[in-house]
Amino acid sequence: MTKASLEDKIQRSGNVVEMLRNAPQGPYQFPIKAEFSNWRDEQEAWRKTAVLFDQSYHMTDLYIEGRDVKRLLSDVGINSMANFGRNVAKQLVACNEDGHYIGDSVLFILEDHLVNVVNKPTLANWLTYQARTRGYDVELRRDNRSLDSSRPRQGFRFEVQGPKAWEILERAHGGPITGFKFFGMGEIKVAGRTVRALRHGMAGDAGLELFGPYEQGAEIKAALCRAGEDLGLRLAGSRTYSTVAHESGWFPAAMPAIYSGAAMKPYREWLPDDGFEATSSLGGSMVSDRIEDYYLTPYELGYGHIVKFDHDFIGRSALESMKDRPHRRKVTLKWHREDVTRIFSSLFDEGDRYKYMDIPASHYATMPYDLVTRNGRPVGISHYPVYTSNLRSWISLAILDPEAAEPGTDVSIVWGEPGGGSLKPSVERHIQTEVRAEVHPCPIAVTAREVYRKVQK
Repeated sequence: MTKASLEDKIQRSGNVVEMLRNAPQGPYQFPIKAEFSNWRDEQEAWRKTAVLFDQSYHMTDLYIEGRDVKRLLSDVGINSMANFGRNVAKQLVACNEDGHYIGDSVLFILEDHLVNVVNKPTLANWLTYQARTRGYDVELRRDNRSLDSSRPRQGFRFEVQGPKAWEILERAHGGPITGFKFFGMGEIKVAGRTVRALRHGMAGDAGLELFGPYEQGAEIKAALCRAGEDLGLRLAGSRTYSTVAHESGWFPAAMPAIYSGAAMKPYREWLPDDGFEATSSLGGSMVSDRIEDYYLTPYELGYGHIVKFDHDFIGRSALESMKDRPHRRKVTLKWHREDVTRIFSSLFDEGDRYKYMDIPASHYATMPYDLVTRNGRPVGISHYPVYTSNLRSWISLAILDPEAAEPGTDVSIVWGEPGGGSLKPSVERHIQTEVRAEVHPCPIAVTAREVYRKVQK
């Protein structure tokens, strides 16, 4: 018996937007301890001292090995592969033929013919489909995120970030750490073991993402904790981890542009009807009958500097045709405190209430899309609202029309879903309201904007 596909599920539903809006799946899950101390101190540590994030469980690792590894990645990714080689890493981004975003992941080039692609399952699935249907000479090995597998993870992954991160890492290493270029990899010593690491700095300061065999993880983590004990290193739990992308400006859950179009139909027929793409949920006040209205481009997501036309890739012609046009811009919205407290106060009122805002991360769907207006006119979308103790404010990422995207511009966010809410179990009956917000640069963290982003370019 042939297994049902994503395409079958869409056809059964009759409307893919309604299918996703009423999907029972809630927000993306991070299966680690919620708090190790408390999320307020954990949030502040990433800006004041240092944090250790355990990323060993929530991401899918796709290992690709063989003589066609580089060709596969070059054909799929908008990135240049001119510098492809051992110990190089990239933010790998893929599009469909129309130039709309499908997914992104961190690409770890472990050896000249071996890479690891790490993030949500979306891009791993697209790469797997291309590898298996287009005749690439590669072997695939998949280490599924813990929620999709009953097997132990194959590797550990720890991220040490914050202004004191490098000092802690050098203590654990037993001396100066040199030779790490931005988004380059190398090796350090921890607990007498050689550990591979990637340098980046989401908080704006230099940090490392360390990875290796899972059975060594506990020993490595303990050594890092000892090295940072008197420097304010904190273990950060899932409640904190679900808020950090917003300060550093990474858009964590854009709609993959796979749900429509004849060109993508074979892929939808390949994907199962119970996989990640088929069970993800769409939430928020931005509602359209056209799934295409939820698709985004690399330019809108801030990946314009990654797009390189030195190779042929899926979506190249479309991206070339749009590159010189005006694009919506990624910004940060800082929510007005009076409107936020009004939403919370409705919990204590009789009668109608506003959509509950869980704290510190008010994510009630896999892909949150809230409508942003200016002077009563739609100007874009707001994404993933969170409270950050570092700013003592609610913030969200947004993609806005150019005329609304200048810092200091006042806009409004429509909070809550229309018609009393969708059928998602995470959505209680509620009414909509508007939240005033001010546009700020993205990333909103000054060190991340002035140091981290500049180094990327």
